[in-house]
Amino acid sequence: MPVNILMPALSPTMEKGNLAKWLKKEGDPVKTGDVIAEIETDKATMEYEAIEDGTLAKIVVPEGTNDVPVNQLIAVLAQEGEDVKATAAAAAKASPAAKAPSAVEATPKPAQPAVSAVAAEARASPAAPIPAATSPQRRDTAEPARTNGRGLAAAAVPATGRIFSSPLARRLAKDAGIEIGRIQGSGPHGRVIARDIAAAREGRGLRTPAATSGGAAPMIAPAMTDQQIRALYDDGSYEIVPHDGMRRTIAARLTASVQTIPHFYLTVDCDIGKLLEAREEINATAPKDKDGKPAYKLSVNDFAIKALALALQCIPDANVSWTEAGMLKHKHSDIGVAVAMPNGLITPIVRNAENKSLSVISNEMRELASRARARKLKPQEYQGGTTAISNLGMYGIKDFTAVINPPHATILAVGAGEERAVVRSGKIEAAHIMSVTMSCDHRAVDGALGAELIGVFKSLIENPVMMLV
Repeated sequence: MPVNILMPALSPTMEKGNLAKWLKKEGDPVKTGDVIAEIETDKATMEYEAIEDGTLAKIVVPEGTNDVPVNQLIAVLAQEGEDVKATAAAAAKASPAAKAPSAVEATPKPAQPAVSAVAAEARASPAAPIPAATSPQRRDTAEPARTNGRGLAAAAVPATGRIFSSPLARRLAKDAGIEIGRIQGSGPHGRVIARDIAAAREGRGLRTPAATSGGAAPMIAPAMTDQQIRALYDDGSYEIVPHDGMRRTIAARLTASVQTIPHFYLTVDCDIGKLLEAREEINATAPKDKDGKPAYKLSVNDFAIKALALALQCIPDANVSWTEAGMLKHKHSDIGVAVAMPNGLITPIVRNAENKSLSVISNEMRELASRARARKLKPQEYQGGTTAISNLGMYGIKDFTAVINPPHATILAVGAGEERAVVRSGKIEAAHIMSVTMSCDHRAVDGALGAELIGVFKSLIENPVMMLV
């Protein structure tokens, strides 16, 4: 029996992928473990290995095709003893080849739901009202939102507190990190359906906090449409650059972060004079290979990674992730570090950073950053983590606030180290000062706890010898 090769889900959040390259041609023999294609996700380019022996009978989706939904048929494999030509013909009849996107598009098409089940849900026919005692079925045909007579959408939160939503909508909301109760339903009787999740990920159709407790409440003002924005500018005064998968993922995740996570910010100034002296001395004494290349070259960011890792071990109650069921209290300090890439950023993770030396952290981070920019990271190298660091000091930024990357409860924004005037013992002196700001999830980290954490970080940064003992 022929084997259908489907677009794989290469990460828990992957909804679409780009079929970058086929490494096998139609008619080529394939063995289990052979790399048959390269798949681009929003974060990396990964190899796709065959899990069956056979002959590649038909390539359904040509290389270079973008935004292929997960679980869509991309090729068919004929197993031993099967007629390859017959298998290819059957595959061609059942699944016409995907149309490759045009190189030039005047206007990008509106974003469509990423999984075929979404489309199926939207096409389902309406039915009778859903009794409260029965499980809602997948009936998501659009129905005009009911109003309360004052032009405000009626809340879909009944007096009982029950929220009507489809199973697919609940799953998509969970994947997006959005509370289902905050989403304005557009289905029958205010039911939350898949398209409502897509709108919520773009910041539209979300309730104010008061609305989730029941009763009518005004919806959050919708964002401007593409047409409204373009109408503000003269034709020919701009060009449209379609969003790639990475930019859309960043937009969705960070929009969800600022809408669902109560951020607060703590800023301290760190005197890094001793750190700069230690860094210079350590780098000067680094062993060199036969070509004269040093074994390591520490940066200020390497010290920041180590200091934050140790600070989380000193204040373990801040090394947490919020979940509705309970707090995840992490044993190790897995520090994500934001790395700029063309059209976006990615956060590779230094695992167990509290147990690694500065030189190991430095070399590991350099290697991770290099592969990140080449889009060669594996999912386990950038997913998860317990906190993150975003450093814009090299761009001359004095201080800034960073957006928390779920499921983290904190993120540290590191500014530039610069000479500033400080007062010591009543005298004005020059000192190298670096401002850092910690963003905290108030659900998981209270103000006093966050202050303890950033206080320990400051102590370690200002006395780097404490990181070596």
